[in-house]
Amino acid sequence: MSILGGISVIFDLDGTLVDSEPNYYEASRELLTHHGFPGYTWRDNEQYVGIGTWETLGIWKARYGIAAPQSNLLAELNHRYLALARTSTPVYPQMRKFVELLAGEGVPMAVASGSSPEAIEAILTGTGLSAWLSTTVSADEVAHGKPAPDVFLEAARRLGAAPADCVVLEDAAPGAAAAYAAGMRCIAIPYVAAQADAPAFATAELLLRGGQRAFTARAAYDWLANPAPAS
Repeated sequence: MSILGGISVIFDLDGTLVDSEPNYYEASRELLTHHGFPGYTWRDNEQYVGIGTWETLGIWKARYGIAAPQSNLLAELNHRYLALARTSTPVYPQMRKFVELLAGEGVPMAVASGSSPEAIEAILTGTGLSAWLSTTVSADEVAHGKPAPDVFLEAARRLGAAPADCVVLEDAAPGAAAAYAAGMRCIAIPYVAAQADAPAFATAELLLRGGQRAFTARAAYDWLANPAPAS
């Protein structure tokens, strides 16, 4: 019997399992340029890390005055992103090891992401992670994206797990807020180091301020087996 007991683990995808943010940035830059708004920078992009694609597009429509329907923008962004994602989306090595370690213990796992179902499937299949992560939830499938808890609660439902028995791994403040609102424990691995002091990250039971550089599969496993507050 696993020492992790009845724990289920829910992973965010982008910036947590895989380093897909550069692809999202490039797709976003191309889309905004196409609609007459060049000059979108990486720093601009950082403020949308962790926010669902649909919500981001709504912000852009209001901020830039884009006339195209939001649904058309979503289809265009997904098309541009998938072309990049299928070419190259690296998995964080320690995250892959962590998934494999949990799978070996029979721990139920899911992916809950703000990305589209097509993007989630493309990345998990292309990286080979689909071998272990067959339960997925997109924000497109629930009423509200992060920081609302909907996507995590739906993941727990599909796993047949109580929210209190779930641990979320997240790289963004809205995701940490969503995990807290869902009543789940959270391991926070900030993608943007400057955002580590965001109030939402303070709700995480384990905050790794160094981001992926500070994450190791064995340390995360040991923490799950014997959780203790981060100092």
